Amino acid sequence: MTTLTLVFLLAVLMSTALRMWLTQRQMRSVTRHRATVPGAFAGTISLEEHQKAADYTLARGSLNQFDTLLGSAVLLAITLGGGLNWLESRWQLVGLTAPWHGVAVIASLLLLTSLIDLPLSWYRSFRIEARFGFNRMTQGMFFLDLLKGLLLGAILGLPLLWVVLKLMNSSGTLWWLYAWAVWLSFSLLISWAWPIFIAPLFNKFTPLKDAALAERISQLLSRCKFSSAGVFVMDGSSRSTHGNAYFTGLGRNKRIVFFDTLVDRLSPTEIEAVLAHELGHYSLHHIRKGLMLSSVLSLLAFALLGRLANWHEFYTALGVNQPSTHAALLLFMLASGPFIFFFTPIGAAWSRKHEFEADTFAAQHADAQQLIRALVKLYRDNASTLTPDAVHSRFYDSHPPALERIAFLEKLHAGQTAHSI
Repeated sequence: MTTLTLVFLLAVLMSTALRMWLTQRQMRSVTRHRATVPGAFAGTISLEEHQKAADYTLARGSLNQFDTLLGSAVLLAITLGGGLNWLESRWQLVGLTAPWHGVAVIASLLLLTSLIDLPLSWYRSFRIEARFGFNRMTQGMFFLDLLKGLLLGAILGLPLLWVVLKLMNSSGTLWWLYAWAVWLSFSLLISWAWPIFIAPLFNKFTPLKDAALAERISQLLSRCKFSSAGVFVMDGSSRSTHGNAYFTGLGRNKRIVFFDTLVDRLSPTEIEAVLAHELGHYSLHHIRKGLMLSSVLSLLAFALLGRLANWHEFYTALGVNQPSTHAALLLFMLASGPFIFFFTPIGAAWSRKHEFEADTFAAQHADAQQLIRALVKLYRDNASTLTPDAVHSRFYDSHPPALERIAFLEKLHAGQTAHSI
């Protein structure tokens, strides 16, 4: 066993053990507080609703534990277990030339792992989500979405993969820089095209029809000096009762999207406060900063891949007998996961910081108390746990825990009130 093999194996085992431990902590915390609604929510969320959120969290935690173990087992089987060697040998019988051979190997492996994950996805939707009243998908819709996703992945992903492998094979020592430029351009193009050409393949988007709400939103956009291609309502209720709101698109294709479930549950002033929070992310350049960080990190990743692709031990240590450009790309995609996992808390902390900043922005352009009411409704209706484990939350959560976030908004509201006096 080489040093790299040992390091990789330890990373897989340690990341798996850490995932399991964190999930156990979360489940113990939720179970321990299941019988009592936290004081800050005692008047707005009933014990029955609180216990539903606890049971929902526990059910998802149990499935996540199984998913973690299965994912680690599949990863080891593909790499050290010789799965990639076997798949490579099958495709060699076909006699494809580069880069088509590499495209076939990578695409077939991605398809295989998707099929392995399919039963868990089905169970998540038709057992857990359905049990707690969230799932509204039919079996036909579930598999139609799956088919659309596969076809879209093939249409968009296979040409990109072909170009990257072609550059790896024929662009000299700086292929990784050219490949990064292609990947970045592709990512920006997809972000631009998503709201107009791709998202409508899965959901219906209609302009907001409530004239009074549209006028309130227009005034908010004017105050925040934000322009978009429109405010749209998405038929999220066709698949789930969960509610949400988000920005999508780049440049002139920027859209504000509300789930129809959110529009139905929140009052106009609450929707205004939620939108003010989302506008905060844009106005404070969180989206731009995220794109810049992603670009830098992806450049570093391609540069590292450029070095590893020429290191023979990189292949043999991870279970591949014959070095190749597609094997380098695939092994890097597979093996980097366990190592990247340990940096999760950094990204989560950065995201939570942005959430607090967006809340502060919202309090400056809308009523903080209305945002509190909206969040409480979303916590209740989405069955979000109010009592997460502190360590689990710090490691994973992109948003502050409910108690912490509401306390922060209460301070902002008190400041609003004092300022108005």
